[in-house]
Amino acid sequence: MKKLPYFTAFRDEVPPQNAPFSGASQVFWQFFAGATLGLGLWYLHWRWTASLNLDAPIFSILVVLSETLALIGTALFFFDIWEEGDSVALPPPQRRNDLSLTGEGTISVDLFITTYDEDIEIVRPSILAAKAMQSPSGVVTRIYLLDDGNRRDMRQLAQTNEVGYISRNDNRGFKAGNLANALFQSDGDFIVICDADTQLFPTYLRNTLGYFRDPKVAWVQTPHWFYDLPKGRSWSDWLTSRLGRWSRFLAYPLEKLTGQSRLGADHFMSNPVFFFDVIQRRRNRNGASFCCGAGSIHRREAVFDNALKEQGAHLAKLMAGRENADGSALLQHTDLQPFRYHVSEDIFTSIQQHQKGWRSVYHPQIEARMLSPWSMSAWALQKLKYAGGTFDIMFHANPLFKTGMPWKIRLHYLATFWSYLAIFWLPILILAPAYSLFSGQAPISSYSIDFFRHILPVLICNELAMSLAAKGNQLSSGRVITIGTLFIQWRAMVQVLLGRKPHFAPTPKTPVFSASLRHALPNLILITILMLAVAYGTYRYLEPSGDYSAAFVLVNTLWICWVCVALVRVSLCALTVPEPPAHSPVSKSE
Repeated sequence: MKKLPYFTAFRDEVPPQNAPFSGASQVFWQFFAGATLGLGLWYLHWRWTASLNLDAPIFSILVVLSETLALIGTALFFFDIWEEGDSVALPPPQRRNDLSLTGEGTISVDLFITTYDEDIEIVRPSILAAKAMQSPSGVVTRIYLLDDGNRRDMRQLAQTNEVGYISRNDNRGFKAGNLANALFQSDGDFIVICDADTQLFPTYLRNTLGYFRDPKVAWVQTPHWFYDLPKGRSWSDWLTSRLGRWSRFLAYPLEKLTGQSRLGADHFMSNPVFFFDVIQRRRNRNGASFCCGAGSIHRREAVFDNALKEQGAHLAKLMAGRENADGSALLQHTDLQPFRYHVSEDIFTSIQQHQKGWRSVYHPQIEARMLSPWSMSAWALQKLKYAGGTFDIMFHANPLFKTGMPWKIRLHYLATFWSYLAIFWLPILILAPAYSLFSGQAPISSYSIDFFRHILPVLICNELAMSLAAKGNQLSSGRVITIGTLFIQWRAMVQVLLGRKPHFAPTPKTPVFSASLRHALPNLILITILMLAVAYGTYRYLEPSGDYSAAFVLVNTLWICWVCVALVRVSLCALTVPEPPAHSPVSKSE
């Protein structure tokens, strides 16, 4: 009997409804966000003017400078998510002029399913879901399977399901090149982009096409929903089964310590709900949400308007300084790239289109389901691609220094870039307590009452603000990932600075049920160093002639413990071996 793919165990999962930010919660969030920034400035003023440790000036200034840069990042992030501003949903069009399209006839939509090396069992459900999609009256949809692997079984799959099949003999530009190849062979007024595992809901077109009644809207992005995330088991049930009912009181501390409401849920912290329902949704108020590839729909006119202008600009650069240059001859050296050939083709193309005056819309409700990374290697590869792509854009095509983009949208992109630049100051803040315990030097003049009087209000207000901003979604995963992926981000930045282009390798969609220690090793080494610092600091406090104060050791130890909790959680991800769901066709590997 043939086994079913692992994700069939999740096929009955129902997507959540993404509720809007309530008025009262938004007011309280903005109050505490403003208080955090105000108190943060008060704290930094005290740090710069009254608490520097003049016995260790370089160390002290490095730490307070890092704190200052971190507060700037907080201010940018608060601007990014300040308030929601959903676009008004409009009814689907029935005629071409409803969408400012010229010509007669129906509205045409091309639906592209991109694949490279995914199994048929992953691609087939996506084709079937696309065929079940409802086209509004007056709209004709054509489905194409874009096979960059140029595989015979994929061609047969397309023929069996009576959808178009497009392939090519090379992989130039990878996914963006794959899309370009299909765009040159089709003529739909709109293009829907799906990855191999993207299963659209029947309502997709009915709920997204109406936004294009605004002739300046270039694309609509919908949320990513990973329907295969394990639900896990409640801590209470797990404790009862292992230790008896008396141990159930430990459930709450374990939940807080691990940051996981249920044991085994979302092994690799892949749930993107905070990014989509908080960050992307609130950027929409300024038309600044960016394309995330799968689940997006694009206006062909906008795609080629941008591509032709970029090609023209490139040609102008080639001709600059060349007298009697033959433009037609140089044209063959410039690619027409509907989507930029880049590891982050979605955000790169979004930036270019925003610069040219096109608008984006974020549709807040889920219109498709997708598969999450089910191995640490897939998870790490995804993080490396995101970081490498962002650094490459930041260093080589930074939109902040180009004309044409409204300043509010620039600030949103700056918030994104700034969050990645934290790799320069976050390590200082992480290692500062360890340095203090080893050296006996503190970054402030003393851990006095005055220190706690200045820092605690900032921390409390920030925690309240973020809890409100998250709308009940889990916050800890984002913080853990920020700390636990520092080594991955540094690797990405070094590769970019050395001129190595980030890899285009697609994120694996096939689960591998095995541990991956190499991804945990850097964090385990860091944990060891931090714990040695705590041990050494404690020894210096306890020895008879010890010169370490209790406050000095306690403050640094608490900060180290908080960091270690985050590092341990990411390390556990690397050592986790998810249990294959029932009927999974895969087995555990070595």
